[in-house]
Order: sequence, then structure tokens, then C-alpha cells
Amino acid sequence: MIFCDTSAVAKFYVPELESKVIRKRLEAEPAVCLSELARTELMAVFHRRLREAKWTRAEFMAVLQQFGHDDIGGFWTWLPLDKSITDAAAHTFTVLPDTIFLRSSDCLHLVTALQHNFTEIYTYDTHQKTAAAVMGLKPMTV
Repeated sequence: MIFCDTSAVAKFYVPELESKVIRKRLEAEPAVCLSELARTELMAVFHRRLREAKWTRAEFMAVLQQFGHDDIGGFWTWLPLDKSITDAAAHTFTVLPDTIFLRSSDCLHLVTALQHNFTEIYTYDTHQKTAAAVMGLKPMTV
């Protein structure tokens, strides 16, 4: 069982250099856990590709259909984004070293992983990798 942020999961659907290897890695896992936040962020990633004309409307709709199929089929294990997570994320910024750059959404991913006792997070976000290490999570890529 592994925990991924949106940058890792997006590569499952968006053709990028790491897509083939991340797909193989995620498909080998009995469970791939994500924050509920990733659902909205993935839709934004998909829409951006449409908006930037990297995908046609048909390609966009095909990815949405595939994501829906994977979701309904239980491929993704969604972890709740509840008050305990948002409170812990807010608190994180009060103790985070002032040299660490961390976006609020990235903090939510990290705190979700920690709250669910993960020790690693699969991410391709440079800032999140740095913050993860400071917060006690091992940042992973494939």
C-alpha cells in the first residue's frame, strides 16, 4: 500500500517521461491511497491540458472516462480530507522552518499521509519533496 500526491497520479493518465514506470509501479500495488484533494487537482490537470490544446476534447473525455472507470473499480483508495487534516495542516505552518516553501494543497497531502501512518509519499513536486523530508516523510519517485 502506498500514498501518492497528485503529481504522481497525474502521470498515470498524462503522457510524460515517467508515465510508463509510475503506471507499472501503481498497478503492482494492492492499494494506492490518495487524499480526496487529489480528485479536484486531477480534474484541474486534465482541464489544463484541454485548455492549453495539448488534448482534444475527445482525448479529454477519454481520460475522464478512464479515470471514472478506475475510480468506480476501486483502483484508488480515497482518504478523507476532514477537519483533523485541515487543522493539522494549518498547525504545520506554525512550526515549519522559515526556509521551507510549502503550498497549502501540498501540506494537505503531506499531513494526510502522516495522519494515516505512511512513512513515504510518491511525489514529483520538488518543493513537496523538500517539505516531506522535513516533516518526516520519505519522498519517493519511481
